[in-house]
Amino acid sequence: MLADYGLLFIRVILGLTMMGHGAQKLFGWFGGHGLKGTGGWLESIGIRPGVLMAFIAGAGELLGGLLFGLGLFTWIGTLLIVGTMVVAIGSVHGKNGYWVTQNGYEYNLMLIVIAIAVAMIGAGSISLDAIL
Repeated sequence: MLADYGLLFIRVILGLTMMGHGAQKLFGWFGGHGLKGTGGWLESIGIRPGVLMAFIAGAGELLGGLLFGLGLFTWIGTLLIVGTMVVAIGSVHGKNGYWVTQNGYEYNLMLIVIAIAVAMIGAGSISLDAIL
């Protein structure tokens, strides 16, 4: 029983965090730059078309976070989270080494590991997957 509450806690916090990152990219919320600003930054690092790629990244984070947090189609949410984090590592953070203090991939890797681990364990009995 406590394990189900632990999974719920992990899912909700990681899900909301991912949704927040998506909302930063899509809508400019929470200090983000929105599609235009994020798209311009992506173009500046060679990722084109910037606005489309910002939309894909933001939508993946928002939808992945929502599904993961609700425990609804958890594997799909996990794949969206992992996909966006792998691209972030490959295009921005990987070259900077491990530590987030040097803009490295530490944070991205932690999100990947947590998401995959929860998907492998299952979303728990307090999830929409369990109800369905």
